[in-house]
Amino acid sequence: MTGRIQDKVALIFGAARGIGKGIAQRFAEEGARLVLADTEAEAGQGTAAELGAVFIRCDVSQMADAEAAVALAVERHGRLDIVVQNAGIYPWQLIESTSPDDWDRVMAVNLRGTFNAARAALVPMKGQRAGRMLFTSSITGPHVTSPGHGHYSASKAGISGFIRSAALEFSGYGITVNGVEPGNIMTEAIRMHRGAEFIRSMEDSIPLGRLGTPRDVANAFLFLASDDADYITGTTIVVDGGQLLPEGKDFRILPP
Repeated sequence: MTGRIQDKVALIFGAARGIGKGIAQRFAEEGARLVLADTEAEAGQGTAAELGAVFIRCDVSQMADAEAAVALAVERHGRLDIVVQNAGIYPWQLIESTSPDDWDRVMAVNLRGTFNAARAALVPMKGQRAGRMLFTSSITGPHVTSPGHGHYSASKAGISGFIRSAALEFSGYGITVNGVEPGNIMTEAIRMHRGAEFIRSMEDSIPLGRLGTPRDVANAFLFLASDDADYITGTTIVVDGGQLLPEGKDFRILPP
């Protein structure tokens, strides 16, 4: 099937690399008109050039930047049908080593960025009486965690809570609000900051036996952005290869 979001106007925050780029590529394949926003101007411009999209440098933790990105989408295309807030940071820091400034920065990008994207996109979507708001959460925070991810876990759990509240408040405007909770996804950041041993250990913990790809996550976003998800709001889709399922380490039943 192709053209599931044909001519829909989609704004994607955090689209320069990784999962965000995967979402942008998948949306482009299905006919969306794209506006991409990211703090990484060079990478973002490159992704936009690949996809025939418009790019704006944007720090989603700043309301003015979020509003500028929304304004650009409406200026270029006359409307805004889909907003995806994928921008996020995840520095590894034990709680005892996390300063208030460290904490605030993670919350500013991950959680306030979610609010900023939603609040900015609400203006045109409310006027249209239609729209899709989509957010990247994580299995880390809402379901599981690990040492060094206290601030990240709190921010992602907050995103999942925000999704439910926004879905209720915006339902009367014809706007649906949903999210995706990825597990361990093989991105440039994972390759750069995680060693081979860590990656193998993650693969061993996933029933499907591999890390996910940005496209795996993008497919879930595409479904939620499409008409197929008209009656879905206030929920999240876990994309983790079954990572949350096992009760312990010895879960594999190998065929004879």
